[in-house]
Amino acid sequence: MTELRCQIERITYTNEENGYTVARARVAGERDLVTIVGNLMAAAAGEVIHMTGEWTTHSHYGKQFKMERYRSIRPAGVEGIERYLGSGLIKGIGPVMARRIVRVFGEKTLDVVDNRIEELACVEGIGKKRIELIRRAWEDQKDIREVMIFLQAQGVSSAYATRIFKHYGKDSIDVVKENPYRLAYDIFGIGFVTADRIAEKLGFSKESPVRVEAGILYVLNHLADEGHVYFPRGPLIAQCREILQVPEDLVARSLDAIALEGRVVVEDLSEESSGTRKDTRAVYLASYYTAETSVAERITTLVNTPSAVRSVDTARALSWVQDRLSISLAERQSEAVRCALENKAMVITGGPGTGKTTIINAILRILSRLDLRIELAAPTGRAAKRMTEATGFEARTIHRMLEYSFKKGGFQRNDRTPMECDVLIMDEVSMIDTTLMHHLMKALPPQAVLILVGDVNQLPSVGAGNVLRDIIASGIVPVVTLNEIFRQARESRIIVNAHSILRGEIPSLDPAGPDEDFHFIHQEDPERVLKIILDLVRERIPARFSLDPVDDIQVLSPMHRGTAGAENLNHALQEALNPSGEGIVRGTRRFRVGDKVMQIRNDYDREVFNGDIGRIDRVDPEAQEVTVIFDGRAVPYDYSDLDELVLAYAVSVHKSQGSEYPAVVIPVLTQHYVLLQRNLIYTAVTRGKRLVVMVGTAKAFAIAVRNDRTEKRYSHLDRRLQRTASPFTKTARAKA
Repeated sequence: MTELRCQIERITYTNEENGYTVARARVAGERDLVTIVGNLMAAAAGEVIHMTGEWTTHSHYGKQFKMERYRSIRPAGVEGIERYLGSGLIKGIGPVMARRIVRVFGEKTLDVVDNRIEELACVEGIGKKRIELIRRAWEDQKDIREVMIFLQAQGVSSAYATRIFKHYGKDSIDVVKENPYRLAYDIFGIGFVTADRIAEKLGFSKESPVRVEAGILYVLNHLADEGHVYFPRGPLIAQCREILQVPEDLVARSLDAIALEGRVVVEDLSEESSGTRKDTRAVYLASYYTAETSVAERITTLVNTPSAVRSVDTARALSWVQDRLSISLAERQSEAVRCALENKAMVITGGPGTGKTTIINAILRILSRLDLRIELAAPTGRAAKRMTEATGFEARTIHRMLEYSFKKGGFQRNDRTPMECDVLIMDEVSMIDTTLMHHLMKALPPQAVLILVGDVNQLPSVGAGNVLRDIIASGIVPVVTLNEIFRQARESRIIVNAHSILRGEIPSLDPAGPDEDFHFIHQEDPERVLKIILDLVRERIPARFSLDPVDDIQVLSPMHRGTAGAENLNHALQEALNPSGEGIVRGTRRFRVGDKVMQIRNDYDREVFNGDIGRIDRVDPEAQEVTVIFDGRAVPYDYSDLDELVLAYAVSVHKSQGSEYPAVVIPVLTQHYVLLQRNLIYTAVTRGKRLVVMVGTAKAFAIAVRNDRTEKRYSHLDRRLQRTASPFTKTARAKA
């Protein structure tokens, strides 16, 4: 082993997943900069380190020093201190400010920051607020480094150290030592597997009750991510046994223990399968059990509560609204309007071009004459904006309508302070999961009228549950299904082909004319598919349709991995559409000003939600912040929170729900086989407003259209509704 002392000149590469770093450094006796490779934790340019390792020769990169261990030494010399402070290590100090500070204090700079930080006030541009920011960042950095060193010893990358420190503060190490499994629940991005690895290094037994209980909760949360509200007890125990590698009876005992503590609920569903010996027990995470039972009870209460809307002469109302809007409603459309006026709750479902928007407009025009408090809402900002544009009435996201506030502890509209609403019309209901429906129903007054609009044939919600399908299946509210494509819509190949797909029929994939809105480009080679997509997005579609390649064109991929998967497409599209400019590298990801990005988790603090798409507006190395514009609103992200964002030039079909784009481009290849399903391809095609271009093979497309099998989601909402309410009847009307 060789010992070296060096000063880091620059960080060339850092992999946040494993902490592997490549740096260039000055070493005494070496004329040129030396390449150092190894695990450096939050290393900064200008930092002096004492290393132990060995010299190696890389076949491509040449001479390198492979570091095994190191310790950090504060930099000496004015130049080294300036580079160290200006490296982005400390919030509030960038290269310009570092130069000013060092110009005043010279080699005493670090001593001043350590012990007499108030003296920084004599530096131009530094006031009391900046001094406080620097003081906190300087102290935090020392504590974070200690956390990093501890985690590195447990085999954890440095990527999560800042997140862990932000959550637990100076108690971070004590918390991890006491119960490392807390990380899996408390820290976004750290799963059970990582926590389990830390626990093993800390000496936790494989059969420790803490481990098994945490493992059960991990499996249930993973199943919820796959859409299940509950999971059958037997298969759950089998999955836990396989993942945890412990005896089945230990899993069963641990499951009973967390049920007694109220962290899970075990319910026997045997009434649905009486006369069998089969284990019919269902296991819920406690929050999902509360949500599902609450939704069933509140829908039942709403259906059976007299309405706040006075009775109207539906025949006269239908005649009036058709004259007012200069339209002639089809039979099913008239039926939908009539149902909305005569019932406490109803569902309108149908595909594109079947007149859902026309019906909503007719209902709104009639009800707005009755001096009612009407709310329009949708699950996403994009869907709410579309609803507003289509109706002329303001529509809001569910979160805004329910006045979500992170600082105040959640939804401000609830059963204690309900919405001031007589009629609620909800669009894109297929996107609503069980938890969100629970909060919605808690806040909706029982005397209100509820009108649910959505396409039941689309993919189900990203979150757990299948709310729209379950409400329809329960039979407790009237459902109007629209299946007639109207004349204007029949002129669109997008709409005609979408309905063919829905029926399991293969649409014509023959070459289309230049003015057609649906095109299929035949290509088997994934690499060629990638090149065609790049050409379509960058050149051909913008030139032919006058569309912006970033804002107006969305690539939708069935998969994340692979040559034509969302990850690889994003990297290629970023290089094609936004190849240069100010940015930041986070491990293997690079974000640049102007990039199209997507939020991938609900962040209630920032009021940005899973699937929201924005553009990077600013990167501030001094404040260590990235600013993203979402629907005209600037949202700041700390560097340590950037794993909540991914590039969004290409997104999964699931993430596109509730959105419409002027143009969509969809790769369809047999390598996507595992996810090729009818509802997925139908959802993808119906996202395109003016243009849909599919690139791939007819075989893969046919596989998707013919595969009408959908993944089973364990949910009990439909049967709870059937159990708590009799089939719908027209409810009595309260007199105005």
